[in-house]
Amino acid sequence: MSFVDYGYVSLNKKREELCGDRVEHTVCGDVHTFVLADGLGSGVKANILATLTSKILCTMAAANVPIADCIDTIIDSLPVCKVRGVAYATFTVVSVDERGRGYIVEYDNPPAIYIRDGRLCPLERQEKIYGGKKVFFSALEMKEGDQIITTSDGVVHAGIGMSLNFGWDVEEIREFTEIHYEKSGAAMTAASVLANACYSLYGKECGDDTTVLCVKLMPTRTLNIMIGPPVDPARDESVVGEFLAHEGKHAVCGGTSSQVVARVMKKELTSSFDFPDREVPPIGYIDGIDLVCEGVLTLKKTLKYAEDFLNPAYPEIKQFRGKDGASLLANLILCDSGSVNIFVGRNVNLAHEGLGIDNKSKLDIVVKLLKILTALGKKVEVKYY
Repeated sequence: MSFVDYGYVSLNKKREELCGDRVEHTVCGDVHTFVLADGLGSGVKANILATLTSKILCTMAAANVPIADCIDTIIDSLPVCKVRGVAYATFTVVSVDERGRGYIVEYDNPPAIYIRDGRLCPLERQEKIYGGKKVFFSALEMKEGDQIITTSDGVVHAGIGMSLNFGWDVEEIREFTEIHYEKSGAAMTAASVLANACYSLYGKECGDDTTVLCVKLMPTRTLNIMIGPPVDPARDESVVGEFLAHEGKHAVCGGTSSQVVARVMKKELTSSFDFPDREVPPIGYIDGIDLVCEGVLTLKKTLKYAEDFLNPAYPEIKQFRGKDGASLLANLILCDSGSVNIFVGRNVNLAHEGLGIDNKSKLDIVVKLLKILTALGKKVEVKYY
C-alpha cells in the first residue's frame, strides 16, 4: 500500500485572530478523510460554522455513515444567509484509502485540482441535488504521485484590487499548480507554494481567509534515525545491527553515536569543514549512511523547522534547500518519509557537562518531534536503549 500524504495552509484575513476556514482530518482503518470547510464571512462566526461543518462531516465519516447521509445532515443543519441566499458554510470532502480509491464531494467551494503525471487531469463530476443545493461527486482511482489540491475562495480572490483587478481565474490557478508540481515533493510543500503565492498577491495582508489543502498519494518511504548511543556499551553492536536492518534511509545524530556506528560498521567517519549555517555544526560522512550530523544543537534547529512546517498559519514555502545538518534532517523527516523509526540511546554524554545540554533536553526534543510527526499523519515507532 501507499502513503496518503497531506498538508494545508490557512491564512487569516487581515486583522482577524481566527480563521473562517477549517481543515479536519480523520483516519478509519486505511481510509483518510479530509474536510475543508469555509464559513461565510470571517472572524468568530465564520470560524464556528466552519469548525462545526468540518467536525460533523469527519465524525460521521469516521463512523462509516454513508456520504449521502452526511451531506443531508450538514445541509439540513446549516442555515442560509437571508441577504446573499447562500449557505453559511461551504465544504469539500476528500476521502481516499492507501490504495488510492475514494471520492471527492464539493459543495460551493472552488473546484478541486487533480494532477497526474505532472499534468492537469479533469475530474468527472456527477451533479446531485441535496436540499435544493448542487453537490458534485467525483470518484477517485489515484496512483502514486497523483495530487489533489482544494481551496477556499480566498485563493480565487487573491490580489483583487491590488496586484490583480479581478483575482485569479480558476484556469490560471490550475496552470500555476501544474507548473509547480513535483512528483516526489511533499503535499505540505505543494500547499504552501500556492498559499505563499496568494499571500504575495494580497500584499502580505490577506483580504479573505485563504486555505489550501493538498492530498497526495506517495510511495511508502521509511527513515531510520539513531539519536545517541545505548546506555550499556555492550549493546552497541546489537542496537546498530537492528538500526541498519530496517529498510529505508538511515540518519545518525550525535558525535558519539556516529563513532559507535562507524566502529560497528568498520567504516571510516569523516567530517565536513563547511558551515552552511553558523548555528548548526557541520555534518559528517559514513559510507552506507545517508546523513551523519551533530546531536542536540542540530535537533533543536530541526525542531524549529518542524514547528513552522506544521503551523498552518506560517505563510512561507515549506521546503528545505539548505545543506546544513538541520535542513537536511528536516527534509528527510518532514518531506521525504511517510514512516519514521527512531532509535534513542539514553547514554549521558560527558562532553556536554557545563554546557547546559543534558539527556533531558535530547529526550524532550524527541518527544516534541514525535507529536509533530504524528500530527502530520506519519507512522512513527520509537525504541529506547
